[in-house]
Amino acid sequence: GRIARSLLRTQSTMLGGRYLLRSSPKPSNFLHPARIASTRGLFSTNSDGQDQGRIRVISCDVTGTLVSFLGRIEDHYGNAARTCGVELPPEKISWIAPCFNQAYHETCSAYPCFGNSTISAKDWWRQCVKRSFEHVGIAMTAPEQERVFQRIYSKFGSHAAYDAFPDAIPFLKWCHRRGIATGVISNADERYGDSILPMLGLGDDMRFLTFSKNVGSEKPSKEIFHAAMKQAEPWLSLVNPDGDAESPNPTCTPLKPEEVLHIGNDFTKDYVGAKNAGFHAALLDRYDEKELAHSWREKGAPVFKDLIDVVEYLGRGQFELGPQTKDRQSQIEELEDLSI
Repeated sequence: GRIARSLLRTQSTMLGGRYLLRSSPKPSNFLHPARIASTRGLFSTNSDGQDQGRIRVISCDVTGTLVSFLGRIEDHYGNAARTCGVELPPEKISWIAPCFNQAYHETCSAYPCFGNSTISAKDWWRQCVKRSFEHVGIAMTAPEQERVFQRIYSKFGSHAAYDAFPDAIPFLKWCHRRGIATGVISNADERYGDSILPMLGLGDDMRFLTFSKNVGSEKPSKEIFHAAMKQAEPWLSLVNPDGDAESPNPTCTPLKPEEVLHIGNDFTKDYVGAKNAGFHAALLDRYDEKELAHSWREKGAPVFKDLIDVVEYLGRGQFELGPQTKDRQSQIEELEDLSI
């Protein structure tokens, strides 16, 4: 079908976080016809013939949702120190990850939201890296500290530390063709939007980038979700019915919270935060954490393996997608063409 063929054509936390010790999983067979079949109900109505709802905006978390962290924190930090001539006893390598976590939380406490307007994001990470090695018990001179930091900071802006999940770009392009405005809501600084997402090919179809550093609040607070709505809304005045140039839509109505779906990988930050803001929400279990995913489901969250499963979820939820640009019969005919 058209959507499956278009997906086939497109297939091809800054210095640490929850997935520090994980690497990108192997690509799943996310284009199998059996997985696409249930999307035939995407434009269904309820028993009264009324639409269940419309999704006009989809926001995503970044690391663990769109992007995978590569390697281990102890290897990235340890290699940087050794390259700069800093002596690092082998027995202390295993200390780096827990010491980083301690330093990260201390720096968050001292400078919330990556410093917001008080210090730059780079200075925030400079302090975090410095405290990490201090907790490990590695003494460095000021010039050594700066050399090690610069090497680590550069590494975490490169392909050596991040990769896009294989379904991320196809999913974003599919949303774009449906007229859904996509973007990110992340407890991170603006470096993701300035360099990392574009480097991974994820920038072209993003319409809004909402980071805690810029907003001054973090998930799960309502403020960051509402800030994302404000950033997304201007894009809804543009429609893209043919997948080419966007054009003004004079009939665009204001965005409502219930017209937004947020996708993430943290129950409190992403699911509870989004639901409290009035959004729809779904969680991804990218790393097959069965017990954790089961606990999320027990608490009411929809949990899926990847972003193509989310498309199926939208179908089962009987949502309209994007702007109202086609009549009902055209929508049904398009969805019938999904079979391959």
